[in-house]
Amino acid sequence: MMKSPSLTIGVEEEYQIIDPETRELKSFITQFMESEAGAMEVKKGELKAGVKAELHASMVELGTPVCQNVAELKTALFAQRAAIHELAAQRGLQIAAASTHPFSHWLGQEISPFDRYAKTVEDHQVIAQRMLIFGMHVHIGIEDRDFAIDCMNTVRYALPHILALTTSSPFWAGQFTGMKSYRSIIFEDMPRTGLPETFPSWAAFERFVQRLVNTGCIADGSKIWWDVRPHYSFPTLEFRVPDICTRAEEAVAVAALLQAIVAWMWNLRKRNMTFRTYRGDLIAENKWRALRDGLDGRMIDFGREEEVATRQLVRELLLLVDEEIDDLGSRDEIDVIYRILEEGTSADRQKKVFLQHGGDANRAEALRAVVDHLVRETAEGI
Repeated sequence: MMKSPSLTIGVEEEYQIIDPETRELKSFITQFMESEAGAMEVKKGELKAGVKAELHASMVELGTPVCQNVAELKTALFAQRAAIHELAAQRGLQIAAASTHPFSHWLGQEISPFDRYAKTVEDHQVIAQRMLIFGMHVHIGIEDRDFAIDCMNTVRYALPHILALTTSSPFWAGQFTGMKSYRSIIFEDMPRTGLPETFPSWAAFERFVQRLVNTGCIADGSKIWWDVRPHYSFPTLEFRVPDICTRAEEAVAVAALLQAIVAWMWNLRKRNMTFRTYRGDLIAENKWRALRDGLDGRMIDFGREEEVATRQLVRELLLLVDEEIDDLGSRDEIDVIYRILEEGTSADRQKKVFLQHGGDANRAEALRAVVDHLVRETAEGI
């Protein structure tokens, strides 16, 4: 008999370190980690959030503690952002949350001086160097590993919906790409990314991972970077598909929605029911539409076999988990999603600022204005 999931919740965010004079990315992670707040901890009230390096030295990653509910998560995430803003400000720097920088080029970025990242560059060469992207990972506690696999198999359908709600990377190396999530395109240059295949059981997934280890493909499960995966060491299902949300309250809302989706799938399982599992190539069509058009496009409703406005499909998803939202006490936090549906995502707001400042006709100034906008919006509410 499967054990009920705890549905604990946690969020990791990867932030941009910004030079306020040039608005360029600033390689500064080692200084952060060697600072007094270093010893890998930033203190804010009673909370401690670990400061972690990532591949590029202009990125800093922080993760919330394991939270029992969405209210705890909101407190922790806002405190986390306040802490890193304070640490950066003390050093004359700024923090921004967006999945690509509007104009800093990957060729000019330092790689973090740690062995694991040197190995990543050795293994993936220029592909790794181009990974100047910033993500948000949401962990939902699922202790029963077979249910984690069942949930991964079926939740794939909703991943494009989540991506459409979070798009924040319309620019790349100073160019407006025409995509809402260019991060999603860049990341899939790496191996073992994108949508996972389905697995019949946890044992089958373990055999898959072990085969990759035995054949020298990976050192361990941490090198599997799918859009959703059972975490390699924590008893969680880790959602890696979102762009990072610029506004903290939007990050909380999306995390709360993912928690509600997992709860809904568990409730189906208790009634010996499940959600239909769709082919990965069909879901990939919706992911393409989500990364290109965000909420403004249309995705495929596979049940009806027709195109439907993405906003409508997101609203239908919210209705699907409405009972679970009340059970989890996350109604207020998830209501923010309705505002996203009305006003758009960070990618939409970045494009608006870019055009308001002259767009391509005034590109350098317009891009700097986008950076200033991101810095202000990242700090909202903290």
